Amino acid sequence: MDPRFLALPQSLQRLSETRTLAGVPALITHPEVQDPPPVVIWMHGRTVHKELDPGRYQRWLRAGIGAVALDLPGHGDRFEASFQRPDKTLELIRQGSNEIDAVVEEMQSPGWFDMDRVAIGGMSAGGMVTLHRLCRPHKFVAGCLEGTTGNLHDLYFPPQGSSGRPWPVDHDREEVAAVDPIEHLDGFRPIPILALHNEGDEMVPIETQRAFLDRLRVHYREMGADEQSITLHTFRETGAPGEHAGFGRMAHDAKNLQLEFLKRVFDIPTDAE
Repeated sequence: MDPRFLALPQSLQRLSETRTLAGVPALITHPEVQDPPPVVIWMHGRTVHKELDPGRYQRWLRAGIGAVALDLPGHGDRFEASFQRPDKTLELIRQGSNEIDAVVEEMQSPGWFDMDRVAIGGMSAGGMVTLHRLCRPHKFVAGCLEGTTGNLHDLYFPPQGSSGRPWPVDHDREEVAAVDPIEHLDGFRPIPILALHNEGDEMVPIETQRAFLDRLRVHYREMGADEQSITLHTFRETGAPGEHAGFGRMAHDAKNLQLEFLKRVFDIPTDAE
């Protein structure tokens, strides 16, 4: 068994398994409930792995929510050194997004989960994969985002006067536009979105995500959807590394906000946990 899996809390190991879905290594957690539960497809950030942050999955389990946590391309159980570099981010987004449909297809046959109640989300690069995938037709009921952006243009090419710093590698502008969610909102079906972000994020400046969510709200209005279903909650001075890798001393609050959001979209009683 993978040593990272052995390091998970025993209570989580008991309700978890690792397997490959459509070629993608996955950590699958299943709550002890009689009927097929709702589930979140969750993706980590660059340079880490699907076993990160087991407390997230434990909270979901206690509330009756399953998880299918995926290793991003070149990460975790399919580690490739080149994918740890920032110059591979665009390829990571493109490949990771294109893998999701086959993963969802394999999730259906065992009857593990209620496939009418599937949410998707991720942190940092995993959130970028999420937003890229949501720009095409899908059946997800909600999206959860952490420390990420759907505005890759302003992330990689910071506007003059912004707080963004030049990206450590150069990206071709056309290649960025090809995967940039803000450039492909015509295919974005309105669903509830929760975005969590640190005000001082040094890796993904919050202004890039604010600009994306503002554009997304306009799209929702044009589609006759409720723009209030898009929620951005921010934190200040969390103590997390670079104010990007997690939420530091505010991690408990962040996880509670996410859990309450998922309970609402999955129609789970608020006292369930």
